[in-house]
Amino acid sequence: MIEFPSKFFWGAATSSYQVEGNNINSDWWQWEQRVGLKERSGEACRHYQFYKEDFNIAKQLGHNAHRLSVEWSRIEPRENNFSEQELRHYLEVIDCLKAQGIEPIVTLHHFTNPLWFVESGGWLGKRSAEYFLGYVEKVVSVLCGRVSFWVTINEPMVYVYHAYILGIWPPQEKSFFKARKVIENLISAHLKAYRLIHAIYQKNNLARPMVSIAKNMQAFQPCGRSLRNKLAARLRDKLFNFDFINKLIRRSALDFIGINYYSRALVDVRGWRISNLLLDVCQDNHSRLKKNSLGWDIYPQGLSELLLKLKRYNLPIFILENGICTDDDTQRWDFIYAHLKSLSLAINQGAHILGYIYWSLIDNYEWDKGFAPRFGLIEIDYANFKRTPRESAWKLAKVCQTARLNGNDG
Repeated sequence: MIEFPSKFFWGAATSSYQVEGNNINSDWWQWEQRVGLKERSGEACRHYQFYKEDFNIAKQLGHNAHRLSVEWSRIEPRENNFSEQELRHYLEVIDCLKAQGIEPIVTLHHFTNPLWFVESGGWLGKRSAEYFLGYVEKVVSVLCGRVSFWVTINEPMVYVYHAYILGIWPPQEKSFFKARKVIENLISAHLKAYRLIHAIYQKNNLARPMVSIAKNMQAFQPCGRSLRNKLAARLRDKLFNFDFINKLIRRSALDFIGINYYSRALVDVRGWRISNLLLDVCQDNHSRLKKNSLGWDIYPQGLSELLLKLKRYNLPIFILENGICTDDDTQRWDFIYAHLKSLSLAINQGAHILGYIYWSLIDNYEWDKGFAPRFGLIEIDYANFKRTPRESAWKLAKVCQTARLNGNDG
């Protein structure tokens, strides 16, 4: 039997665009229509209407924390024009969580942007951090009395990678130069938002908040033993996993380290160009690991390996996303079980972990992949939006309620 700390956050996550539906003022909404995606977000899961039901189920599942995002394009549909109605909506969402005894972890930016922001230059614009700060000030001023945990930006390197390097997400750019500029602006936005959030809490005589980012991390492993593959794996570990965090920690701008962990990348480099060193992965099916429905390797030990690397920062760590898309719920529970074992290994070796948040609470719109990938603890029937907790959700509920993982739970 494995025991977790008695004071531990257990829960699951959602992101506004992926579950709410009808975020018509977002760059993603416009992009879906323009490029003619086979599956568009549309009503998504109608979480905007059904959040009370979703949180009621989360309570039944033993969750004491929930990570959610607020949608910038709802709150500020036009520059400096804030919607009091939408601010009230998110206030009611937070109050619903608090009434259930569930700690809200609020994300301010989860990939999507208001159209007006994009038209002003988006994250390449000189004023991008300034625009973001105006939105942050409004949201935090409204919610500060109810929220202790803030995530300014979700997976900044994933956003940059898909939107500015691979060019498959809006605005579909392919430029290392632009990617670097966006990274610089995202860092600036976090640094300014971090200080602003703390200033708002101090001004209102509130307890000091916990502010971070959600940093996606992968386990990078060389395919074979070639020097080039080993070098590329180390380079990616440094640049993708740690560089962004290092820059924020040097500026004393993280109160904890939020990480999202899903998979490993098997590095197989076909040339010495920088694009090869940073992007090439094995194309020859050398991996013998089980995979999720998107083809990502399932590699639980990577979680403990990364957590132990993070120990050197002497900051608490919060696992803000960890999950699997699969149509086989037995595989879902096997994934959760194996990753909780890996997490406990890191805890036993001194990693200070605040909690574990599964991705995701409900099935959702998985960006350009549509509705097929099923990540949810709760199944969504998109024909009628009926919610049904999966068996894996009830198994995880036992862990949440007892802080114990029994050997026979696997």
